[in-house]
Amino acid sequence: MDLRIFTEPQQGATYDTLLAVAKATEDLGFDAFFRSDHYLRMGSVDGLPGPTDAWITLAGLARETKRIRLGTLMTAGTFRLPGVLAIQVAQVDQMSGGRVELGLGAGWFEEEHKAYGIPFPKEKFARLEEQLAIVTGLWATEVGKTFDFHGTYYDLTDSPALPKPAQKKVPVLIGGHGATRTPRLAARYADEFNIPFASVEDSERQFGRVRAAAVEAGRDADDLTYSNALVVCVGRNDQEVARRAAAIGREVEELKANGLAGSPAEVVDKIGRYAEIGSRRIYLQVLDLGDLDHLELISSQVQAQLS
Repeated sequence: MDLRIFTEPQQGATYDTLLAVAKATEDLGFDAFFRSDHYLRMGSVDGLPGPTDAWITLAGLARETKRIRLGTLMTAGTFRLPGVLAIQVAQVDQMSGGRVELGLGAGWFEEEHKAYGIPFPKEKFARLEEQLAIVTGLWATEVGKTFDFHGTYYDLTDSPALPKPAQKKVPVLIGGHGATRTPRLAARYADEFNIPFASVEDSERQFGRVRAAAVEAGRDADDLTYSNALVVCVGRNDQEVARRAAAIGREVEELKANGLAGSPAEVVDKIGRYAEIGSRRIYLQVLDLGDLDHLELISSQVQAQLS
């Protein structure tokens, strides 16, 4: 079971804070550092000092880390033209020496689009499908050849399809709870399918849909990696768990029901339940980015048991 650190910087974080978390992620033996792609805070937090851009952040971290994988859960398709995104991701992959992964979603948070003047189209899922075709098509085009795409929303003619990523294939993540279109899209384009903030039962059901869609598409269902994203809140004792829950404005029992919370033993046991239904990777949503002792505890007493 891979454990990855997943951050939500729109809630309030500087680049320096994210760098500290990424370096701790690397030093403590976690597999990867991922971040959300949002420009507006959610809930009652003030969001100070303001948003950071996902791919600018990852470009910086690419030069300041050496081992960990770097990526997004999920890049909002509404934020970037697919040709531009293909260039950005390829460049950051080069800067990292081939450690980048692209999670790409349709975009959903209308308020942040209004706040920053970003168009929020009605039909986002069909756009996402074209975006995936373009980004992966540009990367797959042989050097010296050109790429064309003529869709409903995007039109590319004689693209040189450059630059290329350092990796032969940048892993693509697709995720969500959709029962029909999401599994179909994952079966066609994804290397990994991620379901966020879902119970073991709901995860098993959705993984089954994706596996069935992969088989229907003529693909081995085991070609995909299946993963979960869950908020994490671990403590050495009940008081420490309660303190960490309070720091992120959550209740302990709610976190135990909907996330990974409690003692290291409790969290290891629950991760085991996800492993039993086919999850091979957990993105630990860390909401208090100043609490690096939390990461050290998870590394020494959760990750060590899973290894």
